[in-house]
Amino acid sequence: MPSNLRIALRFLTARKRSMLMSLAGIVFGVGFFIVTQAQTSGFEDFFIRTILGTNGALRVEYHIQSVSDPDAPAAPPGTRVSSDGSILNPEQVAAAVRRFDNVSGVSLILQAGVDIVSSAFAAPARIYGVNLDDQLAVSDLARQIVRGDLADYRRTPNGALVGTALAEWLHLGVGDTFTIEAEGQTRRYRICALYETGIRDIDKERVYLHLDEARSLLQRPGAASFIQVSLFDPDRAPEDARQIQIVIQHTVSSWQQREKSWLEVFRALRLSSAITVSTIILVAGLGIFNTLALLVMEKTKDIAILRSMGYTRGDIAQIFLYQGLLVLLFGALLGCLFGAAGTWGVSRLPIRIRGIFSTNSFVVLWSVWHYVAAVATATVVVIIASLIPARRAARLEPGDIVRGTAQ
Repeated sequence: MPSNLRIALRFLTARKRSMLMSLAGIVFGVGFFIVTQAQTSGFEDFFIRTILGTNGALRVEYHIQSVSDPDAPAAPPGTRVSSDGSILNPEQVAAAVRRFDNVSGVSLILQAGVDIVSSAFAAPARIYGVNLDDQLAVSDLARQIVRGDLADYRRTPNGALVGTALAEWLHLGVGDTFTIEAEGQTRRYRICALYETGIRDIDKERVYLHLDEARSLLQRPGAASFIQVSLFDPDRAPEDARQIQIVIQHTVSSWQQREKSWLEVFRALRLSSAITVSTIILVAGLGIFNTLALLVMEKTKDIAILRSMGYTRGDIAQIFLYQGLLVLLFGALLGCLFGAAGTWGVSRLPIRIRGIFSTNSFVVLWSVWHYVAAVATATVVVIIASLIPARRAARLEPGDIVRGTAQ
């Protein structure tokens, strides 16, 4: 063991209680930093997976033309839509989108607002006409089925998939029938399965029908309201959206663009929790600074002896820096273990959330970067807290200490 490190250990034990308190601060600060980041990142990741599994990574909608069409108020400036509000030439557009290498699935969707009537209740809803195989390729619909069977829906022309929230409101279950009123006609459908996306706004209004049936009901043959697209790498969605939009001349929105407000909320929460928990590490750093500053005052004679023995100013500074680094080393190690245990414990806590997503327990994200960020924060605080007392100790001269004039 180097002599400087051995002396640092001896000095460290001189104020054992103070150093243990600082060590505890580092442990809890690092641990809580990891837990809060795992929790906030976990909910953000779960929200993203829910959105991607429900609405896809990209959405193709309006046909673009160079001059804004004043007769299309629902479309963004510089775009136009067909007379019935659907995409122009949806099959050709879908075929063009499929040619991009990052595209994993494409689904034509025809949507419209309708009224649903059960035996006792009525409610507004939106029908989504889909080709089942295509929709399964761009969403997590297969995993979202909670009751019933997709095979039954596949072989039933008038079959429907209904969200759990809407079915509960209408007092309907698998096998029950309901009617849809749209375009001046009424048709009866049978519930083949109930799904739950976890997003209540979707589960209380969306009804899936076969695409051909939806086109017939709405009297819009060959129409599609938008195209839902899934990607092998969803993080590339903004770049892919720009490239696809140039080629197909339709507006293409990425999931990051559609959910920008919620993503900003999650980022703000993650940053806020990091700043709040970092105050624990900061307090621990102040404790280390105070302890080392007092230690310099108590060990002035020892410092004089060491300087007389040939120890340089750099050696003296190193001795005091070693003390802070030892606290940091053990604090970071124990803090990471505490953070891992806390993250595991939090993930087992029951909680019922129904809103922008649905979960029955705390969601956490295991990431090595949470540990790196926690340790890096603690390292910066401890080094700053240790550096000032170390520099003060290094400036002490043996003669000044003997004469009692050391500052």
